[in-house]
Amino acid sequence: MENLIVTASPHIRDKATTRSLMGYVAISLLPCVLASALIFGMRALVLVVVTTFACVFFEYLYEMLLHKPVTVKDLSAVVTGMILSLNMPVGMPLWIAIVGAFVAIVITKQLFGGLGYNFANPALVGRIVLFLGFTSRMTAYVYPDMSVDALASATPLALGSELRSVNLLHMFLGFHGGMLGEVSVLAILAGFAILLASGTIHATIPVSIVGTMFVLSALYTGDPYLALLQCMSGGLLFGAVFMATDYVTCPFTTKGKLFYGIFIGLVTFLIRNFASMNEGMSFAILLGNLMVPWFNAWGHQIPLGYKKPKKVKEGGAA
Repeated sequence: MENLIVTASPHIRDKATTRSLMGYVAISLLPCVLASALIFGMRALVLVVVTTFACVFFEYLYEMLLHKPVTVKDLSAVVTGMILSLNMPVGMPLWIAIVGAFVAIVITKQLFGGLGYNFANPALVGRIVLFLGFTSRMTAYVYPDMSVDALASATPLALGSELRSVNLLHMFLGFHGGMLGEVSVLAILAGFAILLASGTIHATIPVSIVGTMFVLSALYTGDPYLALLQCMSGGLLFGAVFMATDYVTCPFTTKGKLFYGIFIGLVTFLIRNFASMNEGMSFAILLGNLMVPWFNAWGHQIPLGYKKPKKVKEGGAA
């Protein structure tokens, strides 16, 4: 009789590969890329292409120099480059974008062992490093010609309580300044629909993040409309859909995902309303990434058929 190899349960097989999953994520990012080009011009496409190429190049070069298997074909570096570029303003100098690509791929991903071993989303860390190291460049927003007067001199979050005067349709379409990927809610929702339809992600994390932010903002301001505009502003939606759902750095249980999403929404709310910065999504996701082991432990699933053992009384039978 031939030797049999028995693996741990559950015995589930799926035809999905890293390349196919990353391919769907890349496709889901295309609406944001297209929207940024329409809103800000061809410079947006140049920034996306250069940043993405830099990420692929750094991954290929690192693996070649260290004689490791080249993994650029799995498209993970492409996705990192696209997400990182969409987290920059259109006027970002290309050399700074390349620095961000180096931080994301070499420092955050490869030095920790490559895909599957990184402690945080590589694009997220790249964005935070650029924000801290090149703050003036990362906040040098370019405003589209079609931007309305209320949004011609500040990003929506910078308006504070005056945000309520902003037209909801303008916010939805993206007629305002900001990072390339965050301005158009329509494009983000289109990408979200692609991810859900392809089964690449579940709605638990994005919905719990946005829902938590909306409820807390509505309670704090007493204005549901202002709370809705808060959710549509900044990087909340983009981060919730494309960054917080990273397979490697998010929980794998449903309860864990729920804890994770609520935590990110709560931290974002606290930073936006009680800290010194208008945004806060990136730091909230980073803290969430670091908390993932605990979320997985707290949200562990009960094995099928498991029965809690009865307590044994002292000096007697159970």
